[in-house]
Amino acid sequence: MGTSRPLLAVLRGEQRDPPPVWLMRQAGRYLPEYRALRAEKGGILDLMYDSEAAVEITLQPIRRFGFDGAILFADILVIPHALGQELRFEVGEGPRLSPPLVDHALAALTAAPERLAPISETVRRVAASLPAETTFLGFAGSPWTVATYMVAGQGSREQAETRRYAYRDPAAFGAIIDAITDATVDYLSDQIAAGVHAVQLFESWSGSLAPREFERWVIAPTARIVSTLRERHPDTPIIGFPKGAGGKLAAYARETAVDAIGLDETVDVGWADTHLPVGLPVQGNLDPLALIAGGEALLSSVQVIRGAFPERPHVFNLGHGILPDTPIAHVEHLLELVRTPTIR
Repeated sequence: MGTSRPLLAVLRGEQRDPPPVWLMRQAGRYLPEYRALRAEKGGILDLMYDSEAAVEITLQPIRRFGFDGAILFADILVIPHALGQELRFEVGEGPRLSPPLVDHALAALTAAPERLAPISETVRRVAASLPAETTFLGFAGSPWTVATYMVAGQGSREQAETRRYAYRDPAAFGAIIDAITDATVDYLSDQIAAGVHAVQLFESWSGSLAPREFERWVIAPTARIVSTLRERHPDTPIIGFPKGAGGKLAAYARETAVDAIGLDETVDVGWADTHLPVGLPVQGNLDPLALIAGGEALLSSVQVIRGAFPERPHVFNLGHGILPDTPIAHVEHLLELVRTPTIR
């Protein structure tokens, strides 16, 4: 199966030239077809829990660009929603979760796992519709990142409220992390059973933690997710993406035992190739703003990244999600640059 899907082959340890390519948030607001569907259907929750709409959104960038990977259209906050928090998205302000756990007990929530049923249905429908060469990626938020929203009730730049809570009451915070971890394992396991070929764990806020807290709240629960998923689905690759981890990236790679690691745009690719475990596949890490800039900035960035991993499996991607004001023509140019075989 791996040889017919280049992205899946690389995640399993093969080198490919040219590298497979997909982009985080490739199904989103930079696409006119996405904007049209959103205007027709409503907000992100309406789209995410409407399987027909979510299938269409997942497939839109595959039809337009032929990416090597399709990523499920969903949101990392479906887990707190399934754990019993109410979820809404405020226009221009982002997600809101209630009640915030900074001053409400986790035990007071009433779990609602049925809220995840439409997402499993989306996976089944997409899996039946993808081209044979396209790898289908599922995903979830990692426990620390999801917990920051559950505790504060919303996103924040430095996650200070959640960090204070974790220092003040590590037992209570650990219970939140454990609940998210257990729910995430089952959620990803359901995605795999429904048809995804690989999964990615998004640790969007790992950069805010001190080293000891990073070990406790990022590495340890991620390692448990990886270990349990591997017992259930030994052939399914798991990508870890600890954005902002910096020098803690190598420890994350070793101690979580992920099958591949995503690099954000701040990571020096030469450093990564030297310090990450030998042979570990890497993914990334074009700056989304270089993609918007285009021209020489895009060309030189692509050349550096493509030349950085001569002996390592590599998936070309951004260092974070594609931005809404990204020109379609620049994405097309990026694909031309990435899909040109290396001249040796």
